[in-house]
Amino acid sequence: MLILIPVDCNDEEEAKISAIDSAKSWVLLDFDEGRVHNTSFYNTHEEIDDFIDVLIVKDTSEHVWNFEEQGIAILIAPMQRYIEDIMEAFIFKELHDYSNSVNKA
Repeated sequence: MLILIPVDCNDEEEAKISAIDSAKSWVLLDFDEGRVHNTSFYNTHEEIDDFIDVLIVKDTSEHVWNFEEQGIAILIAPMQRYIEDIMEAFIFKELHDYSNSVNKA
């Protein structure tokens, strides 16, 4: 499963999730069997040729329609900011579904 997150830098330890419009980098995580097997950074999400399964964003104000049109699931990291914290929340199903959150807003 490939998971994409817009971040503020390309340092795996220091990168924090950022808004899509202000992302300085995009981290692509190859997640399988409960752990991340590979981490890659890209300058833009358009550089990625592989099918992305999940996009994780900061909040419901993000413009994600072009990702949804590609069949990518959208999740929200409501409190998590660092990659490690986001992935821990992903494993424990603590991230929010974007479409459910938008419909409630």
